[in-house]
Amino acid sequence: MDVTNREYALALDAKDPLAKYKSQFVIADPEVCYLDGNSLGRLPKKTVDVLHDFLDNEWGKKVVDGWPDWIDDPETAGNTIGSASLGAAEGQVIALDTISVNFYQLVMAALRARPGRKTIIIDAANFPTDRYIVQGIAEQHGLRLITLDNESTSDHEMITPELLKPYMSDDVALVTFQIIQYRSGARNNLKAITELAHSYGALTIWDASHACGSIDIQLDRDGADMAVGCTYKYGNSGPGASGWLYVRKELQKEVHVPIQGWFAQKDQFAMGPIFERVDGIRGFMIASPNIMSLRAITTSYSMIKEAGIAEMEKKCAKGTEMMVDLYDAWFAKLGFELMTPRKADARGGHITIKHPEGKRIAVAMRKFIKVIPDYREPNSVRLAISPLPTSYTEVWDGFDRIRNLVETREYERIDKVSGRVT
Repeated sequence: MDVTNREYALALDAKDPLAKYKSQFVIADPEVCYLDGNSLGRLPKKTVDVLHDFLDNEWGKKVVDGWPDWIDDPETAGNTIGSASLGAAEGQVIALDTISVNFYQLVMAALRARPGRKTIIIDAANFPTDRYIVQGIAEQHGLRLITLDNESTSDHEMITPELLKPYMSDDVALVTFQIIQYRSGARNNLKAITELAHSYGALTIWDASHACGSIDIQLDRDGADMAVGCTYKYGNSGPGASGWLYVRKELQKEVHVPIQGWFAQKDQFAMGPIFERVDGIRGFMIASPNIMSLRAITTSYSMIKEAGIAEMEKKCAKGTEMMVDLYDAWFAKLGFELMTPRKADARGGHITIKHPEGKRIAVAMRKFIKVIPDYREPNSVRLAISPLPTSYTEVWDGFDRIRNLVETREYERIDKVSGRVT
């Protein structure tokens, strides 16, 4: 069937094993094509019930006496994330703090675990916070920071072992990359890059923020050392929801984070004068966790576990394939450029299209045609299929509206682009 025919998308929805999940999310305006689940996922209806119940029957009734029931929630949520979306056995993932705090903690732990080594490797297309954190650490500790120029030298910002190898040496303590590049959507080969790093005795930290919940990550199988990620994108756990970190079981006694908080203390409520780290993944905690956020995480990732991450990856692959085909049929002749790999196994759940008027187009999409994208400099519009709340038809309709918006040049009605959030 012709992809430019709406029946194509309707037929995909008719045989989609995940189609039933769309009705389990809050959708305030059914006319909106929400293609920004790679930035913030929709709200599961069950999360509303779970949080209301927590407020009424736990915090409201128990007050401080609820802590015996809540204190292990970071591990419960972490194990749910790990089994649902990361291919991680119990005791290796914990949900806590923010991605940035977790990333800082693990970078410092990796450096401490490789004393005498002075080199960190990251890439220019990595998420800004990750780059800023390692820049600050390198400057503070007199380390050598290598930033790979994959923006201009690689295929869609992809990191390959061939690109990385010339920079590897016995002085490299740590290499850190994204599993899915946040701008282009390119998928890096976690297993091959990790094996290369290990051959030089270096550790790896992977940022899974744009991958978790869109592709079938297998951290244990592929030998990952450490990883961080968020829960509010494809994980649908709410704006600013707690992040998570993963530390391979064999490494947990070797790597020690710099912030020694009381939730990582062996006898926590003895509150003794000296820090004695508890064994296991709990030893990576700092302080009191956000219990309401953790309840939302456990709820949404239980839904992911039920749906099956392998099926979710298949839907992302098929959905982004449809996007690429519609780009070829409609967008290429309108001045757009595809910034994402064409092979399904080389990308995640979003594609990026670039246009000289990308910023005005992105604003006009929200203002005039009820299509929600996000915008990234320079001139790039990101469009995602979130496998549980997004239908194929919603994606098709969104692309059809974008085509009409650009063909009619209606976006030119946007004279001035303002606002801090894109």
